[in-house]
Amino acid sequence: MPAGVRRAQVLQVAQELFAREGYHHVSMDDIADRAEVSKPVLYRHFPSKLDLYLAVVDHRGQELVERIDEALAEVPVEAGSGRAVVRAIVQAYVEFVEQAGDSFSLLFESDVTRDSDVRMRIEHASAEAGRAVCRGLQGISGLPAPEAELLSTALIGMTQVAATSRYRRRDVGVQETVDLVTALAWRGVAGLVRPGTVAEP
Repeated sequence: MPAGVRRAQVLQVAQELFAREGYHHVSMDDIADRAEVSKPVLYRHFPSKLDLYLAVVDHRGQELVERIDEALAEVPVEAGSGRAVVRAIVQAYVEFVEQAGDSFSLLFESDVTRDSDVRMRIEHASAEAGRAVCRGLQGISGLPAPEAELLSTALIGMTQVAATSRYRRRDVGVQETVDLVTALAWRGVAGLVRPGTVAEP
């Protein structure tokens, strides 16, 4: 098996185990056994359990940022696109959580944040996601960067909590969640949109 494919396989297995059992309850032996690789092969790709965990966190964070960027890229930048921008951001988060399964917790609820390396990587991923959201909000509001950053933090917080709650409870559908959170967020964001941008109430 090519090295790149093997590495991806190990990452997938580690992601599932870390998400389900927590960092401290998973050993490199567990990961090697589940991935069906020898320990020397595992350590060739990842020198330690922490290195492997950080790689998993980086992978999750990169996927979240890519989802936000892709969602916003599909929204036309024109009058009336404000609500669509908010919806794209909400949908990116809700669908990320839904498709990530329990592994969303590695970014949003890590049990290893006392470790400075882990905390730094999670904060980096969160900051990258925040910058992507901020760009979208600045585009429709024209607000100065500090104000747009504050609003993006609020929108992310609301959306992240709603997405994780929906995932665990399963009593509201994905699209219904997107619709509800978008409606709630938009009624607040709409008051900040620059004139000529809003095409719907």
